[in-house]
Amino acid sequence: MKHNPLFLFLIFISISLSASATTESNPKMVRTDKLVGNIIKNALETYHFRKLKIDDSVSQKAFTEYLKKVDYGKQFLFKADVKNLKKYQFKLDDQMISGELGLLDTTQGIISKRILLAESLRKKIFKGQFNFDKNESFELDPEKRGWLKDEKAFAEHWRKIFKQSTLSRYLSFLDADSDDGDKKKKKKKKVEKKLTKKEMITKSHDAISKKYKRYFERLKKENHDDFVERFFNSIAAIFDPHTSYLPPKRKEDFDIDISGSLEGIGAVLQEDGAYIKVVKVVPGGAAWRQKGLEVDDVILLVAQEDGVTTDLVDMRVDDAVRFIRGKKGTVVKLTVKKADGTRKVIPIERDVVQLGASFAKSSVLEHKKLGVKIGYIQVPKFYRDFSSGDKNCTNDVRDELNRLKKQNVKAMILDLRNNGGGALEDAKQMSGLFIPKGPIVQIKNHNGQIDVLTDTDTSTTYNGPLIVMINRFSASASEILAGALQDYGRAVIVGGEHSHGKGTVQAVLNLNQGNLLSRFWPEMGALKVTIQKFYRITGVSTQYKGITPDIILPDPMAYADNREQDLDYSLPFDKVRAKKFSPWKDIKYDIRKLKKKSGKRVSDSSKFTKVVKSIEYLTKRKDDTKVSLNITKVQAEDKKNKEFAEKFKLDEQNKDILVTNFEPSLKAHEKVRPGDEKQWRKDFEQRKEEWVKSLQQDIGLEESIFIINDILDSAGMLSMK
Repeated sequence: MKHNPLFLFLIFISISLSASATTESNPKMVRTDKLVGNIIKNALETYHFRKLKIDDSVSQKAFTEYLKKVDYGKQFLFKADVKNLKKYQFKLDDQMISGELGLLDTTQGIISKRILLAESLRKKIFKGQFNFDKNESFELDPEKRGWLKDEKAFAEHWRKIFKQSTLSRYLSFLDADSDDGDKKKKKKKKVEKKLTKKEMITKSHDAISKKYKRYFERLKKENHDDFVERFFNSIAAIFDPHTSYLPPKRKEDFDIDISGSLEGIGAVLQEDGAYIKVVKVVPGGAAWRQKGLEVDDVILLVAQEDGVTTDLVDMRVDDAVRFIRGKKGTVVKLTVKKADGTRKVIPIERDVVQLGASFAKSSVLEHKKLGVKIGYIQVPKFYRDFSSGDKNCTNDVRDELNRLKKQNVKAMILDLRNNGGGALEDAKQMSGLFIPKGPIVQIKNHNGQIDVLTDTDTSTTYNGPLIVMINRFSASASEILAGALQDYGRAVIVGGEHSHGKGTVQAVLNLNQGNLLSRFWPEMGALKVTIQKFYRITGVSTQYKGITPDIILPDPMAYADNREQDLDYSLPFDKVRAKKFSPWKDIKYDIRKLKKKSGKRVSDSSKFTKVVKSIEYLTKRKDDTKVSLNITKVQAEDKKNKEFAEKFKLDEQNKDILVTNFEPSLKAHEKVRPGDEKQWRKDFEQRKEEWVKSLQQDIGLEESIFIINDILDSAGMLSMK
């Protein structure tokens, strides 16, 4: 009988710690911290791909991470506090083993006192009102600020926090007052008193005062377990950004804590310092269909249908979701700050994720200037029903390919943009739809052993010209598929400068599993740990660098630091030995020639010129994190940002792109319940309209159509019937 090594060392740790726990000064708390700490330490050192030992070097790095986790905004700890806490910087590894977490006790004591001090300041400051005509500013980025010097600096810092929040709320009132939209709602309310500016200011002061009162009350309730979570995750973060400890309460709400998936609007959020940022819009969800919410949007306020508004600044993501999610059919209004600095109110009707919208779907595209039919398939994610195996994206893409071939298309475009990955099996099988057979991806585990996933099916579903579209949000399985088809010379990869660069695999270990004495212990949670790494068949890793397209197009999100290589402690790029494979021979793509023609079109395009100028503008202002607290200056900046957004927006539909033959694809995954036919037809017509509009507005897709035409022209296939 084979024994799971995790199972064995959990038994050993359980027995050894049970024998020694009674000698501890605080048996219950220390015993649990000691047990969890030892299990996490052994799991990380045994299973993590990085093969790192938790020693003084790791402890020193983890100490810096710990300070960020307990006081990211540098709002509570003084410079002298940090100096005092540094005596623990080489002891985190020892405390992890002993369970005597002196660092936590000291930190918690300091922050508890400062919370009380900040609350007393709130009461004092909000007795009056702020002067928004005064010229002063506030640095939002804590990385550009030092630790607070003393109580005087502490008071000034919090005064500016309160003032900036109040000014932001007041401007939101002004924006809403000047907004002429949503006239139907206004009619329903009949007579609604219009607030004066004085009343808006008063309401803003009251709202922010109450917000921070609740904020401090929440902080006061944080206990030892909250600090333990930060302590262990400070150590886990040194291994890589995808490894983390999940205490029991996090494990229970896995979808929210790990991925930030929110019921109701279909978005993936994460904490970004004091803010809640959108990191993904879930395919098929309400926000995805509504189109207003975008990646990198920062959610500032949440308003319910009854008018109750909640400020999300300085709120944890698991608290924020309680205000965002809700019953299907209800409307939530999100006030977001866009990447260009503009604020926007986005109403979203909550709904369940429409699975049909998240499945692969296709159309026939034809550009009027070219007269060539091209098949287009969009794959939002690599889905697979592991319980049956019948429902998966490979089978669906195969069906779409066969359907499109019947329409006599001359080439195919496979769109993997914004596809964050999914089932590894489908990365392998979908690759096999386009090549006869051969290796697809290499997977190296924490012990250095390499496994090769190979397509053994000698048949191919489609043999013609192929383009694969990717962007910086194409990750994991998307990068495996794009990399394999690029290595075989099977497809031309088109997109932004790089894909996301996530080439790692995580496993979730239940910390109670394998513990013979677990019935005597409380729930200990789980550990998400990186155990494997992907490599292309050429031997290069997809990790960190991602996939570089054959033809690079300007990427509207190129200014953002949101790729794997932008994360602290991400695993590095490396190589393994290449595998033997037979390159595709049926079609030879002249990449150099295709790049030259595409580059000329892009440089001559007014639309791509807008994208380039937008990137330049946003890159410059990305590091401008100091905000004015003068209302005149802030309004002038807002006006400038709105003018920029209007000048460079790309919402024009290109009617030269004909989109046809998409109804069967949209209907393929729909099930109409009896009695819902009328509503379903209405929704279906709306989805058709949205589908056509999105494709006609897509300048990257238009350029891909031209690249296809260049491929067909060079191969002498344009005149073929």
